[in-house]
Amino acid sequence: MSPAATTSLTPQAVFDALVASIERAVLRDELQVTTIPAPTGLAPFAHALAADVNPARHADDSDLGTGRVVVLYDPDAPEGWGGVVRVICFAQAPLETEIGLDPFVSDVAWSWLVDALAARGARYTAASGTATKVLSTGYGELAAQGSGAQIELRASWTPLDLDLAPHIEGWAELLCMVAGYPPATDGVAVLPTRRSPRA
Repeated sequence: MSPAATTSLTPQAVFDALVASIERAVLRDELQVTTIPAPTGLAPFAHALAADVNPARHADDSDLGTGRVVVLYDPDAPEGWGGVVRVICFAQAPLETEIGLDPFVSDVAWSWLVDALAARGARYTAASGTATKVLSTGYGELAAQGSGAQIELRASWTPLDLDLAPHIEGWAELLCMVAGYPPATDGVAVLPTRRSPRA
């Protein structure tokens, strides 16, 4: 559904259609996805999902990756959005310390999101985001935990149509990849799957 096709619909009907398109997304089996309360005050309508990488698929490992995605809908098309819908996503996963020190790991994480959206045919504009590497070392009673690293990606973009399934699928693919799973499509760089014991 294009934004122009919504002119005869009520805002609630448009939002219901957006949520229905989200529910049609086909997500990877490695994820456990739940609907969570959406943040308030950002837009008249909002829908949110949280996801965790299924630890059972990685032997005894846990906390391999987590993420959230929020879909905002404002029929007044706020300035800066470039449309009536804005998708905001977050993905986080632990890394080996040596990988966290790689100066290009942030660039790789951002490219995963762009590639995942493109592979699913998600059309969008006004993309922005940050990729952050977090390095940590335990001291005192936490010294036994040693050193560790995390990658965090926060991004947002404005879909050019109101079928949000490709956008949600792209976010889910990103989360699996930062957690160390191979991509669903060929030709995408992969970080080593060995993870730090620190979360």
